[in-house]
Amino acid sequence: MDKLITALKQGVVTVVFEKIGTGEIRTMPCTLNNELYEQQIEIVKYDSKSDTIIMWALDKKAWRDVRVNTIQEWYEGYPKENT
Repeated sequence: MDKLITALKQGVVTVVFEKIGTGEIRTMPCTLNNELYEQQIEIVKYDSKSDTIIMWALDKKAWRDVRVNTIQEWYEGYPKENT
């Protein structure tokens, strides 16, 4: 998870995960780079052993808490379009 947290702090990352309760697969562009969101909050410390990661969802413009064990994949940049 260290690589994911580093990427989130640098810019935009797309995280694909399973939503708790519904089982729906969510593809979410997100960040921890405080220059990319409106809130004046900066999270400076993360524990890579934590069960969850809090990140700013760029599409919802809100904080989201994602369980690490539900993340199916992640990659740098915005979501890839289906072709």
